[in-house]
Amino acid sequence: MQISETVKHLIIINVIMFIGTLTIGNGQLFYDWFALYFPYNEAFQPWQIFTHMFMHGGPSHILFNMFALWMFGTAVEQRFGSKKFLFFYISSGLGAALIMLGYYFFQYIPVENMLVESGLTRAEIHQMLTTNKLINGISDVQMANLQSIFPIFNSTMVGASGAIMGVLVAFGMMNPNAKLMLIFLPIPIKAKYFIPGIILMDLISALTGQSFFSPSNTAYIAHIGGALTGFLIMWYWKKTQFNQNRWN
Repeated sequence: MQISETVKHLIIINVIMFIGTLTIGNGQLFYDWFALYFPYNEAFQPWQIFTHMFMHGGPSHILFNMFALWMFGTAVEQRFGSKKFLFFYISSGLGAALIMLGYYFFQYIPVENMLVESGLTRAEIHQMLTTNKLINGISDVQMANLQSIFPIFNSTMVGASGAIMGVLVAFGMMNPNAKLMLIFLPIPIKAKYFIPGIILMDLISALTGQSFFSPSNTAYIAHIGGALTGFLIMWYWKKTQFNQNRWN
């Protein structure tokens, strides 16, 4: 399959960012600048909501994502055109990030509020979570609560997976009878069953912590967020294709 123009440029940008991550600043500088940190972390910058989707954590991560972008993105761009496809891709990636952050805040805020009610200030909480050093007088309950939100406060998110999940949904909605296969399960399955199945596995993984085909640190909620954003955009475009709100 010949690669489409926007997909080609997206792959080039991702590869350049990956090379930069490996070669500049001992592998950490690009993460500090461009990975998506939790907003309460002092390393967070607003542009990371956008730049994280061009970052990757390792060779297999970028290889799998770029392969999926080429395979499904090219077919979708050929139907959408370059401008519409780029809008869709970026929107799905942003939707994935925002839904992931919303999920983190849903887990984090109640625990931080309990810590504040127990006598700690937010500045003390953030300091301990940043330095991983406890101040004097911390109780066992406070320490347990701090430990429960430490991974969220210090989390980073990288990868194009959220945007690609949106593209995968678009592909499935436009080509429901196309037959797809998992690498580890070479059985042809129609896209209208295959893609919901992938999303369902992500949901089960998010709820149970049980990983199917992805590393345990995969941001499954971001996958679901990208798929949901892609679906909502596709649904809206289909609904308004005959009125003044259609994409021209």
